[in-house]
Amino acid sequence: MEFKTIEGGVCAAKGFKASGVYCGIKENPTKKNDIAMVVSEVMCNTAGVYTQNKVKGAPVIVTKKNLEKSGGKAKAIIVNSKNANTCNADGEEKANEMCRLTAEALGIKPEEVIVASTGVIGQVLPIEPIKNAVPQLAEKLSYTGNIEAATAIMTTDTVKKEYAVEFEIGGKLCRMGGMAKGSGMIHPNMATTLNFITTDCAVSVSMLQKALSEIVKITYNCLSVDGDQSTNDTCMLMSNGLAGNPEITSEGADFDTFKAALYQVMANLTRMLAKDGEGATKLLTCVCSGAPDLDTAIIVAKSVIRSPLFKCAMFGSDANWGRILCAIGYAEADFDINKVDVSLASKAGKIDVCENGAGVDFSEDEAKKILTEDEIDIYIDLKLGTEKATAWGCDLTYDYVKINGDYRS
Repeated sequence: MEFKTIEGGVCAAKGFKASGVYCGIKENPTKKNDIAMVVSEVMCNTAGVYTQNKVKGAPVIVTKKNLEKSGGKAKAIIVNSKNANTCNADGEEKANEMCRLTAEALGIKPEEVIVASTGVIGQVLPIEPIKNAVPQLAEKLSYTGNIEAATAIMTTDTVKKEYAVEFEIGGKLCRMGGMAKGSGMIHPNMATTLNFITTDCAVSVSMLQKALSEIVKITYNCLSVDGDQSTNDTCMLMSNGLAGNPEITSEGADFDTFKAALYQVMANLTRMLAKDGEGATKLLTCVCSGAPDLDTAIIVAKSVIRSPLFKCAMFGSDANWGRILCAIGYAEADFDINKVDVSLASKAGKIDVCENGAGVDFSEDEAKKILTEDEIDIYIDLKLGTEKATAWGCDLTYDYVKINGDYRS
């Protein structure tokens, strides 16, 4: 399948506008954007996955209720950073008010609005700055407003995260694009951070949800920065159908193409999220192959990616492969550790460090050279089947502790 990478993020698909402004939710001398809006010209079929944390941000609860009430339909997104609106007695009231304000500004119903927040947990969300900002956001909506929106949802992120592709279904050119935020508190069960994906490809609500749930499993669910799962994790997928293709209502070739496009967008955003982990200096990609089933491959790859000791070793460019075997060994899956092979690679080369569960001779100098690069690949072969999976993460550095030692300030 051919997919062309294009610009535009959440505005890449036909009929989507976006905007972002600074409203002052948290005092910031640089006046960086802290609230964003995304709107479709027409109603969208919408699917979502959310945090599995027992503590859920008020926006997660309200968005789920809105989609249930609207039958999986939405037309707009309102999202703020700096404050997660979580663990507050008035949280749902504030989240509902954000929907009401947005609906009023756009002439739509409150239940047609997706609301999301990210930032500090446990601090009351000030509504006045948001009330003042919503009319500005509505006025500034633009087909090229994706950058303003993508920067507005950043917290400790150091770079904005966007990706978009175009593809063909039913003889029609379709586009799909997304934006994401996330740098820390990343280790999801069903979603991660805040992610908003838009497409003009026509897809029914049920098939949209099926596609999102399947691709989340092999992308965002295979991401870990620090082992902590956020209370506000949200991933939304909106389809407005303006590409004009026959609506996808069942499995088949068109659905497979759509899922492949969704994978391209979500896998690339996942990679960006991992690379921009708090304090990170290296992107870690673990590929587990030779697994008897997909779940085993995912479990093993994620076990390695989330190991603090292994992450520290990668920060120090230390080929301490025993930490990899240790992490594989406590993975909750069935396999024979005495068959496992492990290799480490980067653009500087590749080196085998373990065969059949035991170490092999290798050059420490060559390994050091390989691991000094800023993108490291870990290859694991279970030699038990044909399934494989990829997990993404980053190294664990001094700066991670510094960032999270004074996060509220």
